[in-house]
Amino acid sequence: QVHFVESGGGMVQPGESLRLSCEASGFDISNEIMKWLRQIPGKGREFIAHITEDSAIANYKESVKGRFTISRDNAKNTVYLQMDNLQPEDAGVYVCHAPYINYYGQGIRVTVSS
Repeated sequence: QVHFVESGGGMVQPGESLRLSCEASGFDISNEIMKWLRQIPGKGREFIAHITEDSAIANYKESVKGRFTISRDNAKNTVYLQMDNLQPEDAGVYVCHAPYINYYGQGIRVTVSS
């Protein structure tokens, strides 16, 4: 049974950092593109970042480029999202997504407030 455990969220002040983790079980991520999305209340999910199976290519939402870094450790079956210089508009519920099997994690909340 596929399951994602997301961790690393929380409340920070503007300019601070968080590192999200998404550990998969029941599913081998090594042959899968992996994504981080953000849940927008009443609007669905928006793309934040994705990374190819071999980490060769990573793409980002324009507003997070240069501040967020997606990475993966296939040996640990885990995907990460390093978020630096967080701003209030980055707040929300971040969701780990495996598009090939169309599976979404439960999401983890990030709050940015002074």
